[in-house]
Amino acid sequence: MTGGAREQGRGSGGLSRRSAAWLAWSVWTLCVALAASAVVLALYRPPVPLKGLWEWGWHWNWGVVIAVSLLTYPTVGAFVASRRPENIIGWIMCGVGLLCVTEGFALVYSGFALSVGPGSLPGEKIALWVSGWFHIPIVVLGVALMVLLFPDGRLPAPSWRAVPWVAASGSVLWTLWWATRPGQPIIFWYFFLGPRRNPFALEGFVGDLFDMLGRLGASALLLMCVASVIGVFIRLGSARGEERQQIKWFAYAATLLLGVSVVIAPWVGIVVEAMGGVWEVGQALPILAGLLGIPAAVGIAILKYRLYDIDRLINRTLVYGLLTAILVGIYFGGVTATQALFRTLSGQEQLPQLVVVASTLVIAAMFNPLRRRMQSFIDRSFYRRKYDAAKTLEGFSMKLRDETDLDALGDDLVKVVRETMQPAHISLWLRPETTSKGEQP
Repeated sequence: MTGGAREQGRGSGGLSRRSAAWLAWSVWTLCVALAASAVVLALYRPPVPLKGLWEWGWHWNWGVVIAVSLLTYPTVGAFVASRRPENIIGWIMCGVGLLCVTEGFALVYSGFALSVGPGSLPGEKIALWVSGWFHIPIVVLGVALMVLLFPDGRLPAPSWRAVPWVAASGSVLWTLWWATRPGQPIIFWYFFLGPRRNPFALEGFVGDLFDMLGRLGASALLLMCVASVIGVFIRLGSARGEERQQIKWFAYAATLLLGVSVVIAPWVGIVVEAMGGVWEVGQALPILAGLLGIPAAVGIAILKYRLYDIDRLINRTLVYGLLTAILVGIYFGGVTATQALFRTLSGQEQLPQLVVVASTLVIAAMFNPLRRRMQSFIDRSFYRRKYDAAKTLEGFSMKLRDETDLDALGDDLVKVVRETMQPAHISLWLRPETTSKGEQP
């Protein structure tokens, strides 16, 4: 085997491609086994006598949702790590996925153990401890490193070498602090059984030391998260071609997650609470759905599958996002104004069904005209070069139907190509006409 082939067959740290694939898919298999176990325990759970959220089954249901839905992280991570073992992004996703799926399983297992009877199953306290969210600093570390190292697994510049080490140290200190705090109520103990003492709590001088170091570590990790975001903008400024498209995919998924968390999640929580559910669960569900877009974007970007579709996807998201917001605003504003007017004139609180149907028909009639206007606005505002090129081609196609002078048409064609494609040099070659085989006029 030549040196180049040997280097190609190995990932970072000398790990062969076959060993990397075996390790990545082993992690994925473990995650699938934990998720399947969570589903089985949730299906065969005994009746629970406790009051409150237990009656809604949230403890098991939420654990199953986390364990099953977040399998997308180790799945995409295994694909990336097995095909690009030198890229650490795949391994980070495998680690984050394993932590999240483990938390989901711990939620279901601890709920099952408590429903059978406290102390009835082995590892009950460990499962409750794991479900207490103390691993969040590690997940934050994984996200920060993913942002910093995306898409090729390398730092934006050699001068950034200290950032991952500071972030990792801060995550470890923060995790140890959360895991050993005496006053830290394990989150589900607090909800369902009241405050309980952390079985791994540290007190006295050691506890105070861990508290101080943990706060310092949390501050350092959050500071490194900000530095990672800054690194994305630095990388984007010098990125060209495929790398720029890869960063666009990741930024698109992150923006969607942020938009869902800030705009959509609170409204979903209100609707779920109005239906008799728990507001926190309703708010968490769309955030969880937004989290699923991150591994999809990472897999497409790193494996380079239809990279250049991201521009069309961003365009459509802007158009239909604005369109939906405007139509929803018009609908609810119109219904509210009509209801107030109807109440003033007739004294009745309930609108006639005909008014609601008419409002829906008006919104449906406005959809296509408003969509075209939104598309034109987005193209003019954010895709000006593409918009100008489309207008130039449209004008040339109009002239093409009427122009009969070949020389003038050739000049127009050269002008159109120069304006739309902006080449460094352009020339037009025309095939001469022939009157017969082998004879030119």
